[in-house]
Amino acid sequence: MEITFLGTSSGVPTRSRNVSSVALRLPQRGEIWLFDCGEGTQHQFLRSDFKASQIRRIFITHMHGDHIFGLMGLLASCGLAGNPQQKVDIYGPPKLNDYLQACRRYSQTHFSFPIKVHTVQPGLVYEDDEFKVSCALLEHRVPAHGYRVDEKDRPGRFDVKRARALGIPPGPIYGKLKNGEVVTLPDGRRINGKDLCGPTLTGRSLAYCTDTVFCDRAVELAQGVDVLIHEATFAHQDAEMAYQRLHSTSTMAAQTALLAQAKQLIMTHFSPRYAPGNAIQLADLLAEAQAIFPNTVMARDFDTHTINRPEQTALMAS
Repeated sequence: MEITFLGTSSGVPTRSRNVSSVALRLPQRGEIWLFDCGEGTQHQFLRSDFKASQIRRIFITHMHGDHIFGLMGLLASCGLAGNPQQKVDIYGPPKLNDYLQACRRYSQTHFSFPIKVHTVQPGLVYEDDEFKVSCALLEHRVPAHGYRVDEKDRPGRFDVKRARALGIPPGPIYGKLKNGEVVTLPDGRRINGKDLCGPTLTGRSLAYCTDTVFCDRAVELAQGVDVLIHEATFAHQDAEMAYQRLHSTSTMAAQTALLAQAKQLIMTHFSPRYAPGNAIQLADLLAEAQAIFPNTVMARDFDTHTINRPEQTALMAS
């Protein structure tokens, strides 16, 4: 699982930071899942190694422009690119479908591929054999949802040599054994697939929380995740402004990560007011967060973070 930040500014873009969008790349499936789609996201795709034709799911947190103004343009361009585009599922607040339908109607845009919009409610949003996505209502000026992606545990590596040594004929039976099932062979022997597999591959997890002021629901959503992506619009000194606008400070993001016992915090959605040369700069926000939650990093546009399985991390450390 790879996270790439396509936009890390809040409200408006800057010379170095576009507005909100995060791409989750799933190499094993050749898919990209997008979280938010601020204005200019399709341009960020052009500057990256991604292909828009790989987008399968788009999760929108809320209806503010810096999170959705790029959605219609991206979808329209996908249909004109000439590359085969499969169905795209879009998840978001109740008014999201109305917004897209109005854009299509007034711009007379026709999508050449199927699109399905799903209205989300707190709880389970999507599930398949490998992943589960859930959401929670955060605390913002409009309804805003945070999302959590959980990869399911998988059986360990199947020992083909041992299976052959036991006289197990290859074929569909190997698939069942690899899934940890108990199989009865033609000669009456019962083989437990778990005995032929290595240690279980632990699933990875991430949470994406923006826009929100500090709230318990964000802590609950992010419990024990490998990576928490959390907005940090303001510095701690500007906490009053954060409460008024229902955004988070760097210290609120760190407190959320600490209380959730997340393994890593990646801050994003920074106010342009902390540009170089100002009294408070983004390095100060990072220092504030790290004082509370040391394993904090600050996202920049096009930063990519790989979420490794625990066993992969242990192997790399050894």
